[in-house]
Amino acid sequence: MEEKQQSEVSDTRKKHDPVEGKKKNIMKDILGTIAYVAVICLVVFLVLQYVGQRTVVNGHSMDPTLAHGENLIMDKISYHFSDPKRFDIVIFPGPEEEGEQYFIKRVIGLPGETVQIIDGKVYINGEELTDDVYGITDYIEEPGIAEEPLTLGEDEYFCLGDNRPVSYDSRYEAVGTVHRSEIIGKVWIRIWPLSEFGPVD
Repeated sequence: MEEKQQSEVSDTRKKHDPVEGKKKNIMKDILGTIAYVAVICLVVFLVLQYVGQRTVVNGHSMDPTLAHGENLIMDKISYHFSDPKRFDIVIFPGPEEEGEQYFIKRVIGLPGETVQIIDGKVYINGEELTDDVYGITDYIEEPGIAEEPLTLGEDEYFCLGDNRPVSYDSRYEAVGTVHRSEIIGKVWIRIWPLSEFGPVD
C-alpha cells in the first residue's frame, strides 16, 4: 500500500514538475520566434520579388533629388494598374553600351505629345512646360534629338535627369524615348541614408 502511495506521489511530481514545464515553455517560445522570423522573411521576399525592389543610385544625373550611392525601393506593381505620369521618377534599362545598368530618370513627355527644347526650355505641344521645377538649372544647353519637334508614339515616354547638364537621357539617340514595356517601375522610397529616409517625389 505504501509503495503504491509513493508511486502515485512520484507520478504527481512528474506531472507537475516546474522545471519540465519551464523547458516546454522555452521550447514553445523558441519555435514561435522561429515561425515569426520565417513569416517575416517570406513577406520581405515576396515584397522585394513582386512589389518592390532595392536599387542604388549610380552617378549624379538625378542631383539634387537623388544623390549618388543612395539606396531606393522601386515600386514594381503600380504600373500594372496605371500608366506613368508626368514627373514620375522611373527606372528602365540603359542602352547596351552601358552594360547591365538601370537608368533612373524623370518622365517629362507622355505618349502622343510633341516634345521640343527651344532656347533651353522644354515645350510640350508647343507650350512651355512651366511646372517643371525639378531641373537643377532653368536652362538646358544640350537639346539633343529634341532640338527638332519630337512626337512620341503610343506607349513612348521622354525622360530627363534632374541634373540636366550631365544627364545621359532621352535627348541622346543611344537612349532615346523609353517604351512603356521597358519601364520596370518607379522610385518609391529612399531607405539609405537613414537621415533621408522617406518617399521620393
